[in-house]
Amino acid sequence: MDVVDRVLQIAGEAAAADGADPLDEAARIALADGVAEVGLEDDGFTLLHDGDLALVVRPSARRRGTGGTLLTRAEASYDGALTAWSHGDHPGAARLADRHGWDRVRDLWVMRRAASLPLPPLETPSGVRIRSYRDTDAADVVAVNAAAFAHHPEQGAMDEDNLARRMAEPWFDPAGLLVAEDHSGMLGFHWTKQHDARHGEVYVVGVAPAAQGRGLGKVLTLAGLHHLAGLGVDEVLLYVESDNAPAVAVYSGLGFGHADADTHVQYRRR
Repeated sequence: MDVVDRVLQIAGEAAAADGADPLDEAARIALADGVAEVGLEDDGFTLLHDGDLALVVRPSARRRGTGGTLLTRAEASYDGALTAWSHGDHPGAARLADRHGWDRVRDLWVMRRAASLPLPPLETPSGVRIRSYRDTDAADVVAVNAAAFAHHPEQGAMDEDNLARRMAEPWFDPAGLLVAEDHSGMLGFHWTKQHDARHGEVYVVGVAPAAQGRGLGKVLTLAGLHHLAGLGVDEVLLYVESDNAPAVAVYSGLGFGHADADTHVQYRRR
């Protein structure tokens, strides 16, 4: 079994025990592309890429010091700023962060909506058209995304290469990347994601700053929900910063809810 397979095996055991995947999309892509620094032990591993750290210990080997050993080694190997996610707000991660002097800096909520809930009809503002992605839209999607997420530490960094890499994933469907446009060009987009037959995701909703204040975020979100409903999924999920009150209000109004267990926590090394 090679390094990647061993990492994925341990991650799979952790996901089954904890109810949350310990590796997010960025970590999995970095691992698959061979650009993550891997620290592998028999019962755990670290992945380090661009200052983002993932640390996972096999459930059967926890509370034996493996996590502390792996974290100490990762800290010593990297001089810059380090962040790490605890998917599902695992208590073991909180203890480890406290012992090593890491601060809790972000709470990311997962909100969920049953697809069986009725959806309001889609009413598009006058002069605005919503359609599916075309290959010629790449530069505009990147530009709108950069403007909409200028202060977002992950999403705002997407360039055309990263866009193409995400589109190379098996789940990508151009019909599920909806763009809003008028005579001036692209105003925003809603990138939906279908995980499997039962689960869909509001993957990214971005509206150009110049087009904000027109209700396009809600319209695009609703358009994507109609698209996912048409695919027959049972549940739609999304990720939102816990302190983003306007976004939480929009999603709550569309029937999304949040449970305490559905929280991802980011820690930063002091």
